[in-house]
Amino acid sequence: MRTATTIEASGDWASTLDFVLAAEKLGLDTCWVAEAWGSDAPSVLGFLAARTESIRLGSGIIQLGTRSPVAIAQAALTLAQLSDNRFALGLGASGPQVIEGLHGVPFDRPLSRMRETVRIVREAFAGEKISFAGKHFTIPRPGDGIRPMRLSMPPNPDIPIYLATLSPKMLELTGEIADGWLGTSFVPEGAQAYFTHLDAGLAKAGRTRQDLDVCQGAEVSFAPDEDALRQMVAGRKKELAFSLGGMGSASTNFYNDAYSRQGWAEVAAEVRERWQAGDRDGATALVTDDMVLATTLIGTEPMVRERLRVWRDAGVDMVRMYPAGDTLDVKLDNLGRALDIVRELG
Repeated sequence: MRTATTIEASGDWASTLDFVLAAEKLGLDTCWVAEAWGSDAPSVLGFLAARTESIRLGSGIIQLGTRSPVAIAQAALTLAQLSDNRFALGLGASGPQVIEGLHGVPFDRPLSRMRETVRIVREAFAGEKISFAGKHFTIPRPGDGIRPMRLSMPPNPDIPIYLATLSPKMLELTGEIADGWLGTSFVPEGAQAYFTHLDAGLAKAGRTRQDLDVCQGAEVSFAPDEDALRQMVAGRKKELAFSLGGMGSASTNFYNDAYSRQGWAEVAAEVRERWQAGDRDGATALVTDDMVLATTLIGTEPMVRERLRVWRDAGVDMVRMYPAGDTLDVKLDNLGRALDIVRELG
């Protein structure tokens, strides 16, 4: 397995840079930059491209609806140039709360919007004149004397495109058109909840699992003993309750749906109901230890080693690790120990 991490918005950019530079020295393969309701991803990626030398950089993710497809392509081509082709474009539909509640644009037909966006982006990457007519985008807009244009930047059709998807139809689309999959809420024992749909898309395109880079993420943290582990697990339950109950909107929560498909439908539904009703403590109390441990890399060192082996054997090509810790040193210690285990596993 290859290794990666994800960084998110932070006011302390000096510490963020220190973490990325140290992770690069430790031999981490890829750093993804998130974009939710904090900082944008391309600005941070340009900053990191100027300060790093070997680590791959990726948008994890740029959100559909916040930019036109051509603006996405321009950012990707620029970042590939700035990083000496160390850049990978990660795209995701996000959810209605962020897209509609923050950006004020409709969260409509994410499946066809994603398909059209990827097609237009690839046209731009190839250096072609961009001409497209679909349900969401018409380029160029009809008008007297308006002609298709190509970007003036050098073509770069080799920029890989990863899709962050969770729902069955979006997973199928990922298998059909993407170079990689950015997944989350992953239980290797329930991996078929994802792979069934990814494989259907791959088959539709005449491809196999070898043609798709499977990248899965989870928090990694080492507990010195069982008592410490119990405290760590208890501390993660509210975060998971928020994902199940507070992410998305009252009617759409892709994280809740993902946990439901992997065996926790009843619990996930009740957590969501209580969270939406304002009973945050009650929602948190419903989250079980197994739900936390199954979807994270938290445990004693033997436990983390075994979970990483199971992830590898389930078909994960790149493990995206979020090292826990209140200080930079603690985060780097967790990351370094996990990297050593991944190297041992091969």
